[in-house]
Amino acid sequence: MNNIKVRLITENKKDFLALLLLGDESESYINDYLKRGDLFALYDGDLKSVCVITDEGSGVLEIQNIATDTRYQRQGYAARLIEHIANCYADRHSKIILGTGDVPGVLSFYEKCGFIITHRVLDYFSKHYDHPIIEEGILLKDKVYLERKLKSHDAP
Repeated sequence: MNNIKVRLITENKKDFLALLLLGDESESYINDYLKRGDLFALYDGDLKSVCVITDEGSGVLEIQNIATDTRYQRQGYAARLIEHIANCYADRHSKIILGTGDVPGVLSFYEKCGFIITHRVLDYFSKHYDHPIIEEGILLKDKVYLERKLKSHDAP
């Protein structure tokens, strides 16, 4: 992790589709938020992680997708990418939110990155996806929302 570079991708975002599909199985959802979101790619030599973040207004950003190449998962790349994004937007936004499946390992990761659970949407995945989604051996039903406050650069 000595040669990490994070790039804002502004062209050819679809080139990252294979990796984005690890974070969201719906290509139509991905296409929708890629159009309006900022795509960040983290490189450590080669591509390791990607994240799409959207501006939801009123100082709120939403992580729509974050994914790490399966060969490099659990090595800290996604956490580094979240920190980079938090630092980039802290002067203009007050918080980052995200929704994810009710999976203990995933929720633990986000809590280690400074997020707290705010609420859940019951039966989200069965209502919005045309097939069952299984993550870490768990059939996803509820969507759990988390948020992380951002520290403004002008805060004491």
